[in-house]
Amino acid sequence: MAPSASSPGVKSALRTLDLIEYVVAKPAGVGAQEIAAALAIPISSLSYLLATLVERGYLRREGRTYVAGAGLDRLQCPRGELSLIDLARPLVRALRQQTNETTSLFVAIGWEVEAVVTETSNHSLRYAIDVGRRTPMHCVSAGKALLACLPKPTRDRYFAEAQRERFTPFTVCDRSALENEFAATRETGFAFTREEYTIGIYGIGVPVRAKGQVVAALSIGLPTSRLTPDMQATIMAQLGAASRAIEAAQ
Repeated sequence: MAPSASSPGVKSALRTLDLIEYVVAKPAGVGAQEIAAALAIPISSLSYLLATLVERGYLRREGRTYVAGAGLDRLQCPRGELSLIDLARPLVRALRQQTNETTSLFVAIGWEVEAVVTETSNHSLRYAIDVGRRTPMHCVSAGKALLACLPKPTRDRYFAEAQRERFTPFTVCDRSALENEFAATRETGFAFTREEYTIGIYGIGVPVRAKGQVVAALSIGLPTSRLTPDMQATIMAQLGAASRAIEAAQ
């Protein structure tokens, strides 16, 4: 049975659409009080909707008024013109919602990985990483997922050039041990770290491909205290599905 227009979820969706349409129709900008009066949305609900739409880029705040944001332009882009970040963002968000664990997309910058999209768990005890943060490749699951997919000459160069710092007693720095992990990653499609960069944190990473080439890695980081075999299996399945979805969308 389809949800009725009066159900809470549908009502919220309709309000969001009404809000976007109203702001777009006011190119000079419109204030929150005017929106609330025109659309009969309580200020408490409106504040949340406005903040969410601004965060997602669909609206932009200019002083006390709101105008259409760049996110609306992205919705009109032909599929082939969307960036990897734009394609991945909703899937990263969905992974975080499914697992309630911190989910991120990383790209390689030299011999480091940089978080370009991240959604943080709302558990009190959680792993967190800011967008723009760079981390050495050898000690995080996204970095290991990317290293495993490099051609052997490039991996040889990595081992010759990269400083593999030991961040915890569990950081794997030895080339032979890392190569064994990379071989396992190429076989299974997944990379793992246990307390190698941050004590108490477990990471699961998977490469992301575009037209057959590895261009990024998705990872989920969570406290080891919450990890169970069933949860790990579920996270791996969801990461794999998200990676394939990003590849299919390009």
